[in-house]
Amino acid sequence: MPEGDTVWLTARRLRDALAGRRLVRSDLRVPRLATVDLTGRDVTDVVPRGKHLLTRIEGGLTLHSHLRMDGAWHLYTQGERWRGGPEHQIRAVLATADRAAVGYRLPVLALLRTADEDRVVGHLGPDLLGPDWDADEALRRLLSSPGSPLGEALLDQRNLAGIGNVYKSELCFMAGCTPWLPVSEVPSLDRLVALAQRLLEANKARAARSTTAVDRRDQRLWVYGRGGRPCRRCGTAVRSADQGDPGQERSTYWCPVCQSGPDPAHPSG
Repeated sequence: MPEGDTVWLTARRLRDALAGRRLVRSDLRVPRLATVDLTGRDVTDVVPRGKHLLTRIEGGLTLHSHLRMDGAWHLYTQGERWRGGPEHQIRAVLATADRAAVGYRLPVLALLRTADEDRVVGHLGPDLLGPDWDADEALRRLLSSPGSPLGEALLDQRNLAGIGNVYKSELCFMAGCTPWLPVSEVPSLDRLVALAQRLLEANKARAARSTTAVDRRDQRLWVYGRGGRPCRRCGTAVRSADQGDPGQERSTYWCPVCQSGPDPAHPSG
């Protein structure tokens, strides 16, 4: 599932493959960009911003993409068979003389002037993996809505950019708070913010993220995806429930013993 660390690593790989090289093929397969041809222009940089990717093109243009739940960019060498999905799922192709970047299932793909990038990322809070990371500003933004449930506040990219559903559940577990605990009641919220940055930093160059410090399959995460299975700390069955506004609910995982605060299934507990 793409989160800030996944996007950071994707940007690094795209930058290594494309930056400083001329495009020999450009194919943007969304209706509003169907007639756009970037062939002959150099890629100047690929920059991650939270969960957004900004591919900067010669001439002051930026191709903006967002992976959301299952989008992906795959890199191939010249002549290599593309295998990231069926042809109809391809939304973008950017190819140099020796490499091809192919974007699959991209829910967001837009071309804008580089000078206008703030139109698509200016609303974001401090980027956990960006040069602008500011823990104090992230803390201030989180506390600006003190009644917000912690899980929802962590997912709100206007507070801090880069946390997705996996890190939300894992951070709440590591902080000992249920995702429904109001932000104002979270003990040592500043430590939680610092922990979020350390976790993403530690995982940004890894193919498989780990929050447990164990790099073995099925032992990398504390609670995410483990509904009904024993908590790794106390053995109690991990619970799961949807969290978020109607239509935007996300699966959330927590241990009812190790994490204090409201329980959506048993509000009095």
